[in-house]
Amino acid sequence: MIETHISWVFIAAPFVFKVKKPVDLGFLDFSTLEKRHHFCRRELDLNGRLCSDVYLAVVPIYQNNAGFSFDDDGGEIAEYAVKMRELPANNSLGELIARGAVGNMEINRVLARLRRFYESQTPTPQIEEWGRLETLKISTDENFAQGQSSVGKTISPLAFDAIRHFTNNFYAAHRQLFDERIEQRRIRDCHGDLHLDHVHLTPDEVIIFDCMEFNDRFRFIDIANDLAFLAMDLDFERQHKLSDLLLRNAAREFGDPGMLQLADFYKCYRAFVRGKVESIQATSEEHAQRARRYFHLALRYATVGSQPIVLVVMGGIATGKSSIAKQLAQEMGFPFYSSDKIRKTVAGVPLTVRTPTELRAKVYSQATTDQTYRQLLRDAFAALEAHSGVILDATFSNQAERDLLRDKCAESGIGLRLIELQASPEQIIARLEARNAAAAEISDARLEDFEKLNAAYEAPSEFGDAITVASGETVLETTRAILLCLADRQSSSVKNSTVP
Repeated sequence: MIETHISWVFIAAPFVFKVKKPVDLGFLDFSTLEKRHHFCRRELDLNGRLCSDVYLAVVPIYQNNAGFSFDDDGGEIAEYAVKMRELPANNSLGELIARGAVGNMEINRVLARLRRFYESQTPTPQIEEWGRLETLKISTDENFAQGQSSVGKTISPLAFDAIRHFTNNFYAAHRQLFDERIEQRRIRDCHGDLHLDHVHLTPDEVIIFDCMEFNDRFRFIDIANDLAFLAMDLDFERQHKLSDLLLRNAAREFGDPGMLQLADFYKCYRAFVRGKVESIQATSEEHAQRARRYFHLALRYATVGSQPIVLVVMGGIATGKSSIAKQLAQEMGFPFYSSDKIRKTVAGVPLTVRTPTELRAKVYSQATTDQTYRQLLRDAFAALEAHSGVILDATFSNQAERDLLRDKCAESGIGLRLIELQASPEQIIARLEARNAAAAEISDARLEDFEKLNAAYEAPSEFGDAITVASGETVLETTRAILLCLADRQSSSVKNSTVP
């Protein structure tokens, strides 16, 4: 038996029986036997569109003094079950990906099956109504209302606010995009729950099952929304290249370059939904951790998008770089690397011991600085092999250091975003004075270094898109300002819709 938040699934080879739980979660209502019977019938009918020989029947379960039975021996009907054919083991898309058995051919097989399905669905005025901005907002507003109970548990208040800010601002900035999708007849009766475990591939067939039966508006969606679920699931499994391949191939094969413009918006929506659902099931730490990962993914889409990225937290002396970089890394689920840590490691100085006076000339020489920044970039780009983004905590006080980073990102096809922190002289002096009493301070900079280091710092004027944020009184206050600023940038722009 496999249990989800809405059903029990009993595997009895060669069959599978699915029984709906008597629950009302707001977005679905299985609270009565009559409703569960109705949605069993809907599940049978709707899934016949993509896998007609998998869903076999809706069968009653009878109860008498002896217990439960599928046989009508005079008992009362206690429940209904959807009877299905058991699928071949180890052939879900997720399992195939884990074995390294998915590439361009497999992605294209899935897309070919979906294309035939989408083309067979005729949009009606009732269906297209759910493509309008105002009706789409019903679903996203509902998500945020239902996600409130997860704040402080599986999603932070800062991340929740930034994702909601991005979503609402995207609506305001891109109404025309949503209108165009309706005009292009991209709103169809879709699958609605298109994630990796619902796609099975064998050498002979592509089986896509378990579509959304309990709420029509979750199926009456943009094709881009449907595919975004699958793309987001690939990102969740750290298969970023396959995710990108899926959407670009779909845009080309479906003749729909516009879907790329909406990809991050819909992926953000889908990741938030999964975070919410995992939070509902968060009776174990495993579910709670999965919920946190989905919410991290939603925040990533809302602030920096899908593509791999290097986020640099830079600025002058004592502007709060290390504290903010650490907090951002925690909010986004990105690893972060500190130039101060690397410099001391390279020099052989214990991290929390201030460098002795006689060693400072060597530790802060140009040669050691160059070595530090080269190692910083090596660490960052090695981390990008497994993560979609990294955060760098470093001053980057001159253009030569920044040029080194920009060239490396351009060469590797990695995005780059600079966040420059600024603070008033009074704030900086107070922080430097506080360092003298700090027991575990990594930075060597103190009040006596202020004028020299301040004079040596060059603002990143060559980066016209650098984000400048005033360092607030608290770390959370400054981090919140950064996330909202990133969400503003992300919501006002859309992906290039050119398909190679």
